[in-house]
Amino acid sequence: MNNKLKQLNKKIIKCKKCPRLINFVKKISTEKRRQNINETYWGRPVPGFGDSNSKLIILGLAPAAHGGTRTGRAFTGDKSGDFLFDCLFKAKFSNQSNSSDLKDGLKVKNTYITNIIKCVPPGDKPLIDEIERCSLFLNNEILNLKKLKIILTLGKIAFDNCIKFYKKKYVFNKKLKFIHGKKYILPDGKILFCSYHPSPRNVNTGLLNKSKMIKVLNSIKNYL
Repeated sequence: MNNKLKQLNKKIIKCKKCPRLINFVKKISTEKRRQNINETYWGRPVPGFGDSNSKLIILGLAPAAHGGTRTGRAFTGDKSGDFLFDCLFKAKFSNQSNSSDLKDGLKVKNTYITNIIKCVPPGDKPLIDEIERCSLFLNNEILNLKKLKIILTLGKIAFDNCIKFYKKKYVFNKKLKFIHGKKYILPDGKILFCSYHPSPRNVNTGLLNKSKMIKVLNSIKNYL
Protein backbone atom coordinates (compact mmCIF):
# COMPACT_ATOMS: atom_id res chain seq x y z
CA MET A 1 0.00 0.00 0.00
CA ASN A 2 1.41 3.42 -0.94
CA ASN A 3 2.13 6.12 1.63
CA LYS A 4 -0.88 8.27 0.72
CA LEU A 5 -3.29 5.38 1.28
CA LYS A 6 -1.51 4.49 4.53
CA GLN A 7 -1.87 8.10 5.74
CA LEU A 8 -5.52 8.14 4.67
CA ASN A 9 -6.21 4.93 6.56
CA LYS A 10 -4.65 6.40 9.71
CA LYS A 11 -7.07 9.34 9.40
CA ILE A 12 -10.00 6.96 8.90
CA ILE A 13 -9.11 4.96 12.01
CA LYS A 14 -8.87 8.13 14.14
CA CYS A 15 -12.07 9.73 12.77
CA LYS A 16 -14.71 10.73 15.31
CA LYS A 17 -16.90 12.99 13.17
CA CYS A 18 -20.09 10.98 13.68
CA PRO A 19 -20.86 10.65 17.43
CA ARG A 20 -23.86 8.34 16.82
CA LEU A 21 -21.66 5.86 14.94
CA ILE A 22 -18.71 6.08 17.33
CA ASN A 23 -21.02 5.40 20.29
CA PHE A 24 -22.64 2.47 18.50
CA VAL A 25 -19.26 0.95 17.64
CA LYS A 26 -18.19 1.29 21.29
CA LYS A 27 -21.42 -0.37 22.43
CA ILE A 28 -20.90 -3.35 20.10
CA SER A 29 -17.25 -3.68 21.07
CA THR A 30 -18.04 -3.60 24.79
CA GLU A 31 -21.12 -5.81 24.88
CA LYS A 32 -19.84 -8.18 22.14
CA ARG A 33 -21.74 -11.33 21.19
CA ARG A 34 -21.52 -14.63 23.00
CA GLN A 35 -19.32 -16.45 20.50
CA ASN A 36 -16.76 -13.62 20.53
CA ILE A 37 -17.04 -12.70 24.20
CA ASN A 38 -13.35 -13.34 24.95
CA GLU A 39 -12.05 -11.44 21.92
CA THR A 40 -10.80 -7.86 21.82
CA TYR A 41 -12.80 -5.99 19.21
CA TRP A 42 -11.16 -3.53 16.80
CA GLY A 43 -13.83 -1.04 17.85
CA ARG A 44 -12.89 1.82 15.50
CA PRO A 45 -13.65 2.96 11.94
CA VAL A 46 -12.57 0.28 9.47
CA PRO A 47 -10.23 1.40 6.65
CA GLY A 48 -9.94 -0.12 3.20
CA PHE A 49 -7.22 -2.59 2.24
CA GLY A 50 -5.59 -4.11 -0.80
CA ASP A 51 -3.36 -3.32 -3.74
CA SER A 52 -2.30 0.33 -4.26
CA ASN A 53 -2.00 -0.38 -7.99
CA SER A 54 -5.43 -1.95 -8.14
CA LYS A 55 -7.63 -1.50 -11.18
CA LEU A 56 -10.65 -2.77 -9.22
CA ILE A 57 -12.31 -1.40 -6.10
CA ILE A 58 -14.99 -3.44 -4.33
CA LEU A 59 -17.48 -1.32 -2.41
CA GLY A 60 -19.74 -2.49 0.39
CA LEU A 61 -21.98 -0.23 2.44
CA ALA A 62 -20.47 -0.53 5.94
CA PRO A 63 -18.43 -2.87 8.16
CA ALA A 64 -20.36 -5.71 9.80
CA ALA A 65 -21.04 -5.37 13.53
CA HIS A 66 -19.18 -8.56 14.40
CA GLY A 67 -17.13 -8.80 11.21
CA GLY A 68 -15.03 -5.78 10.27
CA THR A 69 -15.89 -3.95 13.50
CA ARG A 70 -14.44 -6.92 15.39
CA THR A 71 -11.49 -7.81 13.16
CA GLY A 72 -10.48 -4.40 11.79
CA ARG A 73 -10.73 -5.36 8.13
CA ALA A 74 -13.67 -5.03 5.76
CA PHE A 75 -15.58 -8.28 5.05
CA THR A 76 -13.29 -10.19 7.41
CA GLY A 77 -14.70 -12.54 10.02
CA ASP A 78 -18.34 -12.79 8.94
CA LYS A 79 -20.45 -14.96 6.63
CA SER A 80 -20.67 -12.31 3.91
CA GLY A 81 -16.89 -12.17 3.85
CA ASP A 82 -16.59 -15.96 3.83
CA PHE A 83 -18.72 -16.03 0.68
CA LEU A 84 -16.92 -13.10 -0.95
CA PHE A 85 -13.36 -14.31 -0.35
CA ASP A 86 -14.13 -17.81 -1.55
CA CYS A 87 -15.43 -16.30 -4.80
CA LEU A 88 -12.44 -13.96 -5.09
CA PHE A 89 -10.11 -16.92 -4.62
CA LYS A 90 -11.88 -19.01 -7.25
CA ALA A 91 -11.74 -16.05 -9.67
CA LYS A 92 -8.03 -15.64 -8.82
CA PHE A 93 -8.37 -12.24 -7.15
CA SER A 94 -6.92 -13.47 -3.84
CA ASN A 95 -4.34 -15.92 -2.53
CA GLN A 96 -6.68 -17.78 -0.17
CA SER A 97 -10.35 -18.63 0.13
CA ASN A 98 -11.05 -17.30 3.60
CA SER A 99 -10.29 -14.36 5.86
CA SER A 100 -10.62 -14.48 9.64
CA ASP A 101 -8.34 -11.76 11.03
CA LEU A 102 -5.69 -9.17 10.16
CA LYS A 103 -2.83 -11.66 10.44
CA ASP A 104 -4.31 -14.54 8.43
CA GLY A 105 -2.04 -14.00 5.41
CA LEU A 106 -4.74 -12.80 3.01
CA LYS A 107 -3.55 -10.89 -0.04
CA VAL A 108 -5.91 -9.60 -2.71
CA LYS A 109 -4.69 -9.18 -6.28
CA ASN A 110 -5.35 -6.06 -8.36
CA THR A 111 -8.16 -5.31 -5.90
CA TYR A 112 -8.93 -2.77 -3.18
CA ILE A 113 -11.79 -3.48 -0.77
CA THR A 114 -13.56 -0.83 1.26
CA ASN A 115 -16.96 0.45 2.41
CA ILE A 116 -18.83 3.65 1.69
CA ILE A 117 -19.30 4.15 5.44
CA LYS A 118 -16.32 3.22 7.62
CA CYS A 119 -18.34 2.57 10.81
CA VAL A 120 -21.21 0.16 11.30
CA PRO A 121 -24.49 2.12 11.68
CA PRO A 122 -27.42 1.03 13.88
CA GLY A 123 -29.72 -1.20 11.86
CA ASP A 124 -27.28 -0.99 8.94
CA LYS A 125 -28.90 2.36 8.10
CA PRO A 126 -26.49 5.31 7.97
CA LEU A 127 -27.90 8.81 8.06
CA ILE A 128 -27.52 11.12 5.06
CA ASP A 129 -25.13 13.44 6.90
CA GLU A 130 -23.01 10.46 8.02
CA ILE A 131 -22.67 9.29 4.42
CA GLU A 132 -21.81 12.85 3.41
CA ARG A 133 -19.05 13.19 6.00
CA CYS A 134 -17.58 9.79 5.13
CA SER A 135 -17.68 10.46 1.38
CA LEU A 136 -14.46 12.47 1.73
CA PHE A 137 -12.62 9.26 2.58
CA LEU A 138 -14.10 7.40 -0.39
CA ASN A 139 -13.16 10.30 -2.66
CA ASN A 140 -9.54 10.13 -1.47
CA GLU A 141 -9.44 6.35 -1.85
CA ILE A 142 -10.55 6.65 -5.47
CA LEU A 143 -8.11 9.53 -6.13
CA ASN A 144 -5.19 7.57 -4.68
CA LEU A 145 -5.90 4.42 -6.67
CA LYS A 146 -4.24 5.87 -9.77
CA LYS A 147 -4.84 2.84 -12.00
CA LEU A 148 -8.47 2.32 -11.01
CA LYS A 149 -10.73 1.25 -13.88
CA ILE A 150 -13.63 -0.68 -12.34
CA ILE A 151 -15.93 -0.21 -9.35
CA LEU A 152 -17.90 -3.24 -8.12
CA THR A 153 -20.75 -2.33 -5.79
CA LEU A 154 -22.11 -5.03 -3.49
CA GLY A 155 -25.82 -4.43 -2.95
CA LYS A 156 -28.31 -1.80 -4.07
CA ILE A 157 -27.59 0.59 -1.20
CA ALA A 158 -23.87 0.66 -2.03
CA PHE A 159 -24.78 1.09 -5.71
CA ASP A 160 -27.19 3.98 -4.99
CA ASN A 161 -24.67 5.77 -2.79
CA CYS A 162 -21.91 5.31 -5.34
CA ILE A 163 -24.16 7.01 -7.92
CA LYS A 164 -24.93 9.83 -5.46
CA PHE A 165 -21.19 10.25 -4.89
CA TYR A 166 -20.58 10.57 -8.63
CA LYS A 167 -23.48 12.99 -9.11
CA LYS A 168 -21.64 15.51 -6.93
CA LYS A 169 -19.07 15.84 -9.72
CA TYR A 170 -20.83 14.81 -12.92
CA VAL A 171 -24.12 15.14 -14.78
CA PHE A 172 -25.84 11.85 -15.67
CA ASN A 173 -27.91 11.78 -18.84
CA LYS A 174 -29.92 8.75 -17.82
CA LYS A 175 -30.98 6.97 -14.66
CA LEU A 176 -28.91 3.91 -13.78
CA LYS A 177 -30.81 0.94 -12.39
CA PHE A 178 -29.40 -1.66 -10.04
CA ILE A 179 -29.44 -5.01 -11.81
CA HIS A 180 -27.16 -7.86 -10.79
CA GLY A 181 -24.41 -8.34 -13.35
CA LYS A 182 -25.18 -5.07 -15.14
CA LYS A 183 -22.36 -2.70 -16.03
CA TYR A 184 -22.37 1.03 -16.77
CA ILE A 185 -19.78 3.46 -18.09
CA LEU A 186 -19.38 6.29 -15.58
CA PRO A 187 -18.74 9.90 -16.69
CA ASP A 188 -15.03 9.64 -15.81
CA GLY A 189 -14.65 6.52 -17.96
CA LYS A 190 -14.60 4.01 -15.13
CA ILE A 191 -16.89 0.97 -15.38
CA LEU A 192 -19.45 0.35 -12.65
CA PHE A 193 -20.48 -3.27 -12.06
CA CYS A 194 -23.47 -4.28 -9.91
CA SER A 195 -23.77 -7.35 -7.72
CA TYR A 196 -26.17 -8.48 -5.04
CA HIS A 197 -24.62 -8.23 -1.59
CA PRO A 198 -23.20 -11.58 -0.40
CA SER A 199 -25.29 -11.46 2.77
CA PRO A 200 -26.60 -14.67 4.37
CA ARG A 201 -30.13 -13.56 3.53
CA ASN A 202 -29.39 -13.21 -0.19
CA VAL A 203 -27.45 -16.48 -0.25
CA ASN A 204 -30.00 -18.47 1.77
CA THR A 205 -32.90 -17.28 -0.41
CA GLY A 206 -31.00 -18.14 -3.59
CA LEU A 207 -30.92 -14.55 -4.81
CA LEU A 208 -27.14 -14.89 -5.00
CA ASN A 209 -24.96 -17.97 -5.29
CA LYS A 210 -21.26 -18.44 -5.91
CA SER A 211 -21.64 -19.14 -9.62
CA LYS A 212 -23.47 -15.83 -10.08
CA MET A 213 -20.82 -13.91 -8.15
CA ILE A 214 -17.92 -15.63 -9.91
CA LYS A 215 -19.55 -14.86 -13.27
CA VAL A 216 -19.49 -11.14 -12.40
CA LEU A 217 -15.86 -11.38 -11.25
CA ASN A 218 -14.85 -13.18 -14.45
CA SER A 219 -16.57 -10.45 -16.49
CA ILE A 220 -14.49 -7.90 -14.58
CA LYS A 221 -11.33 -9.89 -15.33
CA ASN A 222 -12.07 -9.61 -19.05
CA TYR A 223 -11.92 -5.81 -18.73
CA LEU A 224 -8.71 -5.87 -16.72
